[in-house]
Amino acid sequence: MTAASLPAQATRLKDIASIQGIRDNQLLGYGLVVGLSGTGEKNSKFTEQSFRSMLNTFGIKISEGTSLKIKDVAPVAIHATMPPFAKVGQTIDVTVSAIGEASSLRGGTLLQSMLRGVDGNVYAIAQGSLVVGGLGVEGADGSKVTVNTPTVGRISNGAIIEREVPDNFSNTDSFVFNLNRSDFTTAKNVVDAINDMYGDGSAVAEDSTSIRVSAPRNPAQRVAYLASLENLDIQQGDDSARIVVNSRTGTIVIGSNVRLKPVAVTHGGLTVTVSEDPRVSQPNSFSQGQTTVVPDSQITVEEKKGKMFKFDTGATLDDLVRAVNQVGLAPGDLMSVLEALDKAGAIDGKLEVI
Repeated sequence: MTAASLPAQATRLKDIASIQGIRDNQLLGYGLVVGLSGTGEKNSKFTEQSFRSMLNTFGIKISEGTSLKIKDVAPVAIHATMPPFAKVGQTIDVTVSAIGEASSLRGGTLLQSMLRGVDGNVYAIAQGSLVVGGLGVEGADGSKVTVNTPTVGRISNGAIIEREVPDNFSNTDSFVFNLNRSDFTTAKNVVDAINDMYGDGSAVAEDSTSIRVSAPRNPAQRVAYLASLENLDIQQGDDSARIVVNSRTGTIVIGSNVRLKPVAVTHGGLTVTVSEDPRVSQPNSFSQGQTTVVPDSQITVEEKKGKMFKFDTGATLDDLVRAVNQVGLAPGDLMSVLEALDKAGAIDGKLEVI
């Protein structure tokens, strides 16, 4: 499959850039899912230890020599994403994944678990009933049917935020926009658009990615200022000329700025077919020989007629696509042609294979 990138168009600043420091934060925790119908942990020491620790918090002590059968309990890893400016008391979704030998988390309930940030502090507490999209069924004879992934579940609004992430949103006289795709032309266009609206010196480009913008410290004024900035229409710079080839799926994306130098291309191929027709060799009577299988290989070679097409100086993407369609090249053949063109130095652009 081939596709072409469209010419650059005006886009809102909020769609092509993010504000430095305003970001999501990842949370991670460990907990126990209970209430499973025999699909939990089979025999794990650390699951027993976790279960004992939980019971101890409720004043229930079990001697070390007591064997616990906790097939209705599963140890899980819990992860969630805390959005910027999340406040205490708000809720976020959590994803729960089995980390032991549990075969399914369907019907389980996550017990109160702490979610920590990268600094080790607890930022949220998770608990609730899991919604599991997968299904796993196993018969007594060992047969098994699994649909999707039954060992991963989700709890909508399953964690309550207990601590806010500190930020410096209103503590500086400026903030920085970081472009999602680094480009000097786009950075200059952002600076020009902001300075045209708010005056020269309001914005300055630090590099091809970052644009520093002066801003008021008053929170109300700062929010209104940002709201107007992020809706500015920005003319993005054209990406560098490149052809991206996905060797696994056969997808080929050709940038609109790709140009070809004068070149003639011909492409053909050989089809080699090998067929095996083994024959049985039967010895004569009383010869004391043994019956054997004799291989009989048939090899045929078919050569396809190659077609030639020519590109003149400055041939565009449309010319390349038109020629490819006329010849009827398959994605694999087109990859070979593009690689050959690149080796011949006939492509004004970069060929990337992923």
